[in-house]
Amino acid sequence: MSMGNGDYKYPATGVECAHRVAVLPPQPFTKSLKTSLKETFFPDDRLRQFKNQPASRKFILVLQCLFPILEWGPRYSFQFLKADLISGIYIASVAIPHGIANQPPILGLYSSFVPPLVYAMVGSSRDLAVGTVGVGSLLMASMLGTEMKANEHPQTYLHLAFLATFFSGVFQASLGLLRLGFVVDFLSHGTKVGFMGGAATVVCLQQLKGILGLDHFTHGTDIVSVMRSVVTQTHQWRWESGVMGCCFLSFLMLTKYFSKRKPKFFWVSAMAPLTSVILGSLLVYLTGAERHGVQVIGNLKKGLNPLSLSELPFGSPYLSTAIKTGIVTGIIAAAEGIAVGRSFAMFNNYHIDGNKEMIAFGMMNIAGSCTSCYLTTGSSSRSEVNFNAGCKTAMSNIVMAMAVMITLLFLTPLLHYTPIAVLSSISITAMLGLIDYDAAIHLWKVDKFDFIVCMAAYIGVGFGSVEIGLVLAVAISLLRMLLFVARPRTSVLGNIPNSKIYRSVDQYPAASPVPGFLILEIDAPICFANGGYLRERISRWIDEEEERLKAAGESRLQYVILAMGAVGNIDTSGISMLEEVKKSMERRGLKLVLANPGGEVMKKMNESKFIEVLGQEWIYLTVGEAVEACNPKALADDSSMV
Repeated sequence: MSMGNGDYKYPATGVECAHRVAVLPPQPFTKSLKTSLKETFFPDDRLRQFKNQPASRKFILVLQCLFPILEWGPRYSFQFLKADLISGIYIASVAIPHGIANQPPILGLYSSFVPPLVYAMVGSSRDLAVGTVGVGSLLMASMLGTEMKANEHPQTYLHLAFLATFFSGVFQASLGLLRLGFVVDFLSHGTKVGFMGGAATVVCLQQLKGILGLDHFTHGTDIVSVMRSVVTQTHQWRWESGVMGCCFLSFLMLTKYFSKRKPKFFWVSAMAPLTSVILGSLLVYLTGAERHGVQVIGNLKKGLNPLSLSELPFGSPYLSTAIKTGIVTGIIAAAEGIAVGRSFAMFNNYHIDGNKEMIAFGMMNIAGSCTSCYLTTGSSSRSEVNFNAGCKTAMSNIVMAMAVMITLLFLTPLLHYTPIAVLSSISITAMLGLIDYDAAIHLWKVDKFDFIVCMAAYIGVGFGSVEIGLVLAVAISLLRMLLFVARPRTSVLGNIPNSKIYRSVDQYPAASPVPGFLILEIDAPICFANGGYLRERISRWIDEEEERLKAAGESRLQYVILAMGAVGNIDTSGISMLEEVKKSMERRGLKLVLANPGGEVMKKMNESKFIEVLGQEWIYLTVGEAVEACNPKALADDSSMV
């Protein structure tokens, strides 16, 4: 019954408690559904900016959401242009060598022209620099290579790659428009570290083909196949190419190490790839090394990106392969790009919307597939250069695209003598940055299971295939997530001396059990997946406690308190479990008590009539109130037994 001062007296014990556990007021289903959908698809409340705005302002806001350039463009200044111009030149010096390191080289340049222009208009990150990335290229080559070899049908393979890029863009844009960008969060940190590391290792080893000047090489994408191809062709190794490749690789690694130790000199490593291309080309041209076993790029076609929309083979018998490849590469590329963008946004204290980025990547890849481009996304190496150079807006991507355009129109003949060994050393240097040893060591120290996921992804990619590594890591991550739900942690609570605080006796050895009470804490929502386990685990806790009390000659157990502060939700299976636990305890002469159930839990227990079955008087706001309210009754029962 209620008292005048707001206190509540529990009729079972006659003890006054300061508060009563409240039941959420009923809400219409439509309102609950609206709230759930909003939290699922708009957790950042992106629609808040449209509230109380006139129609004309809402229209402008919609355009700014779709094209962020309309937001920062009107307030663009000369100071911004100066910073973006410098940043764009720096990232172009990285993009051009990395672009021609692709196969065929001209496609890498194409992919650094149109996609950056599209991203500058629709992307929300001001630090992200976009282009082709080694992991995405390896994944696409691996999946398409199972159906068709690039060297056997080069033109058909190329068109199939454009088609896969198109579907990748469609999938990315669809996820963003449907507010489903959170799917990339299902790739755990351990998965990303292992997957990127494994793919980077394979890409580095594949570059031995260019370093050693080999003409024939395996199409396999695993470490064993690559190393077998290298070792079995020792008679084909060209020492001139090997010496050149090792020298330039050492130069690139030294400049990278120097810039890492001296961040102010970031431009040293940023300019090193282009410097290597220039020096390598001059060396080949002046010494005639091309005639002595040093492979070069050769002639590159001048001119801007040719249109490829009419060449997309939608009627190809390999259409299903292109769709599957597009979906998988789209998720990986988006996850990598969003992760890179968020890391730099954190440094500059601004926020980027993952769904908007998905739309931007999608539009970028759709446009790229129609203009002879491979899959593109945010590049960590180029973005790092962009950030260190002090970029202010996405205009730096436009500057980079203009530099690439000039290269395509006028400078491609100068790239004729660029040694393949130099390009391979550039690729190795970039990929080594993706093998994150420190992150793997950190995973081992903090969470052994995450380390297992990381190594599963690494071994799967390195010794199986990219698809095997990805599936293996995601499967183990999902298994862990299911174990979190299906086997939630339960712990015994005890009283901290000289306080009303109750904490785990394992975490706080000073916490002591309360005579006559078994206090259990459940650390997860109660649902169909864990109801049976919790029922058996609670029963086992009771058996163990009664055995302990009997062996110690202490007073018998009377109450079992379930601390439910961490139980965020419960379903009908969970409520049935509580009903079964209550009946089981009554048969053993015990009383079930609940402490601190949440609002959603109280609402469902009330609607299912479980509160009536249990009794409102056996539900308390805190464990302390539950012990205080029940303790006099326990003492009275003990005295009557004497």
